[in-house]
Amino acid sequence: MTDRPPADGDRPASVSFLGAGEILLPPREGLEHLRGREPGAQELRPGDLFVRDGRIAGPERDGDADLAFDASGMTILPGLVDCHTHLPFAGWRAGEYARKVRGVPYEEISREGGGIASSARALRESSDEAILAQARVLAREMLEHGTTTFECKSGYGLSREGELRALALAAELEVPQTTSTTALLAHAIPPGHTAQSWMEEVEAMLPAVQALPHVCALDIFVESIAFGTDHLRRMGELARDAGLHLRCHAEQLSTMRSIPVAIAAGARSADHLSQIHPDDIVALGAADCAAVLLPGAEFLGAEARAPARALVDAGAILVLASDLNPGTSPILSLPLVIGLAVRLYGLSTLEALAATTLNAAWVLDRHHELGSIEPGKRADLVLLDGPAEQIPYRFGRNPIAAVFVDGRPVHVRPDARWRLRPR
Repeated sequence: MTDRPPADGDRPASVSFLGAGEILLPPREGLEHLRGREPGAQELRPGDLFVRDGRIAGPERDGDADLAFDASGMTILPGLVDCHTHLPFAGWRAGEYARKVRGVPYEEISREGGGIASSARALRESSDEAILAQARVLAREMLEHGTTTFECKSGYGLSREGELRALALAAELEVPQTTSTTALLAHAIPPGHTAQSWMEEVEAMLPAVQALPHVCALDIFVESIAFGTDHLRRMGELARDAGLHLRCHAEQLSTMRSIPVAIAAGARSADHLSQIHPDDIVALGAADCAAVLLPGAEFLGAEARAPARALVDAGAILVLASDLNPGTSPILSLPLVIGLAVRLYGLSTLEALAATTLNAAWVLDRHHELGSIEPGKRADLVLLDGPAEQIPYRFGRNPIAAVFVDGRPVHVRPDARWRLRPR
């Protein structure tokens, strides 16, 4: 036996994880998502887990494994899924954050040419390689914090050419994780346009977007400083005609009553919800439209707090994500997001884990392959160096000891314990 792990990214034919203190298991196999109080029925069960040819085989040993991992005292989770990020983007906006801390509202910063417009300028002035280099660094840090799948968005292009360039860059981003691309074509109103004239431009560019095989969804920012509910309704029609999912930034800074429109338009998710109207909570809780909450943006932006507990009680498909972006949420660690959600929303650790695994995978339409530890699913796995409850309790600490994607060890902390079977 040797203590040397395999080379980063090599996939052993079979892997055994032995003696785990906890393995997160769904209430039953084949679930698309967990809604309402269902996440509490998940189990954290001790035992072994076996992987063969990049797929989860289950708890039963089927011969000697090529690679054995001593998981005693550790927790095995499905790979974490971040279903709302704005990668790839260019640069940062630290100066704006300093102003926000002093009490300047985001709306004022935006109207002065900051916010999304600032990131659009940075994207326009940066080379493709510089943008991709920054995104690769961030993706690696995300991986080290347990994120095995994440969404990319456009939205900082603010022109036909800019949006198509951003979508092309997302396709060129080569990282160990699985990525899913969303065309956030209605993020802000570009200079020289009204909301209506830009929506006409969006409609005109849609055939070129639809021709990109990696784009899975359309997105729109419904807000007083952006687009209205009529534009959301139209974006839903465009998404349906293009065979794409509809996503929406909704009820973040003001109450737009966009939720009934989003549900009627068949939205896969409504994201933010800091200012959701109380009358819309029950409707969202009964809909096949996930409630994606972004506690990092709320915390750093001093925004209102989304009514997470009320959404859970209403039966919602609750999801947590980082909202990684250069302005309102320069956060990429899902363990940190889980810690915020447990403290600020009063979620249990099991609820927060469901919201960053199976439910987040469902938003990206990857739940058939990812998001839960079930036989036949892809072996995207995260090993914590202690119990799951340590994630929110030891707030700000990274508990990730090892990360596997498709059965490949793509991040292993130096103190992880390996045993290799001689060939």
